[in-house]
Formats: sequence, structure tokens, C-alpha cells
Amino acid sequence: MSLHPQLLSLEVDIYWDDLPIGTRFHSRKRTVTETDLVNFVNLAWLGEELFANADPDDRANMSITGRVVPGALVYTFAEGLTTPSFQVAGLAFLGTTLEIQGPTVVGDTLYVKSEVIEHRLTSNPSRGLVRTRNEVVNQRGQTVLTYCPLRLMSVRETAALQG
Repeated sequence: MSLHPQLLSLEVDIYWDDLPIGTRFHSRKRTVTETDLVNFVNLAWLGEELFANADPDDRANMSITGRVVPGALVYTFAEGLTTPSFQVAGLAFLGTTLEIQGPTVVGDTLYVKSEVIEHRLTSNPSRGLVRTRNEVVNQRGQTVLTYCPLRLMSVRETAALQG
């Protein structure tokens, strides 16, 4: 199955072959809740007042007055929104760059816009590398986080021959 490098649906199991440079896709949406923030902050022991203090009087004196969430939570949501489509062919997450462009607050709804920017085979012809540029976008159309993960993936044609 060869997909044209336009807009790819994340409803299918995606292999290396399906992701030539220029392929674009986007995830479903997810709203960040107060429960998400509280659970993440407690799990990660992020006791910083910016995340843990909800007192309105104290928040009024902070640089971001909304219930801001850690960039690590935004990144984690982004991966959760994109990686299910890579379950069958995804072999390894090899690293990423990450930049936070703006705050995300409780109540923001996020989705991920992705574009393939690197696509090459490894020395093993059954595996390929794919790097995407992922923009996490909120309901106002603002990019709040950008990251560029490199993933090791199975090649569909090789998988079909082995299967």
C-alpha cells in the first residue's frame, strides 16, 4: 500500500513505506483537565507553585495567571495522540528535540499536526528511520509546543515477505 504524500489518516497502521518526506497528518483532539494536571504533577513530583498552587490571590501575582500545565504533560499528550497509529510498525523512539512556544492551561484542547521531514532506510532493509516535525496546537490555532522525534519503524514490504 503506497500513500500519496498528502494528508494521511491516523486511523490506519502506518509503516515506514507510508511516510515519504512531505507526508502530513494530524491527530484527534484532547482537552486538558484539572484532573490531568493534578495527577501529572503528583506523579512527577512537580511541586512548583506555578503548577501546584491554585489560590486565586497567589495566581494573580504569577506571570501566567491561568492553571498552567507543565510542558512535559503537553509533550506526553502529544505522543499519546500520535503513537497509536505506529503500534504495529513502530520499533523504537530514538530521540527528539523539543521547544515550548507558549503556555497551555487547563481547559485547552490540543491536537498534533505532523509532517515527515526525514525518511531513510537503515543498514537493515527491513527497518527505516522517520523523523517528523510535530506541532502541538491549541483550540485558538496557536502552536504551544514543537518537537521532532526520530522513530525506527518496520518496512511494510519486508514485513509482508516475512509474514
